Amino acid sequence: MSIRTVMSILTSKYFDEDLKAAVEFCGASGAHLSAVVICMGASPMIGEYNSLSTVWLDERQREIEELVKKAEEIKAYLSSTGLSYDVQDVYTEYAFAREDVAERALYADVVLVGRQACKDEELQKRVMDGALFQTPTPVIINRGRRPLSSTSKSIVLAWDSSDEASRAARQALDLLKTADCVYVTMVDPVSRERVNGEEPGADIASFLARHGVKVQVDRVASGGNTPDEVLRQHAMDLNADLIVMGAYNHPRWQQTLFGGVTRNMIEQSSMPIFMAH
Repeated sequence: MSIRTVMSILTSKYFDEDLKAAVEFCGASGAHLSAVVICMGASPMIGEYNSLSTVWLDERQREIEELVKKAEEIKAYLSSTGLSYDVQDVYTEYAFAREDVAERALYADVVLVGRQACKDEELQKRVMDGALFQTPTPVIINRGRRPLSSTSKSIVLAWDSSDEASRAARQALDLLKTADCVYVTMVDPVSRERVNGEEPGADIASFLARHGVKVQVDRVASGGNTPDEVLRQHAMDLNADLIVMGAYNHPRWQQTLFGGVTRNMIEQSSMPIFMAH
């Protein structure tokens, strides 16, 4: 997948770091930057006789005016970067934020969620649910301070022969091609037909190699640790710049939105993760 349009999620409260990271990412890849600055307002308060609270209405208007002001600041900054860009300000509520994000993510090649946006946990959850699970668009989430690069040199591809992992590998192909090495990492792989084949990881390694990807297969024993712990530690040991993985949203996880490896990686990883569902 060629990255031509990058959607960057920015919170209206603080966004300077995330915006700078998005500019650097787009500058290196020559992509158009769509900066989406979001303010999630409180749900309406009902006053006497079922009328909307005047306090809530006043606060809503104040937040909208501040959001517009922040959007203008972002436009002024981007106008000096030489990038192709657009800026959208979105005032929404928790109940509708998922749909607002999904509507815009449909027209991007990748969605960036940086460290500052991740600090707003409610916004992060709605963004990930909307962009990752309601559109075919992959998401790069970066909770830590490690710089995000469109030309990562060392990449860990979490592989389990699933549809989600395959989709992530295909959508990240342009990034994989630029790496000095892509480490196809399997945790406790099973050597069995219709699972991973007789030689786990060999098929995906051959597929990637035909695309010019420099690849190495690492089969890692969990040693009693959870798969997400093993992946994070292996990526740290390799000094990887990026983890590429599929995202899972099984029905039993709906109440908490994320579950298992997907949720733990999103909540605990300190390095950039490219996720596709």
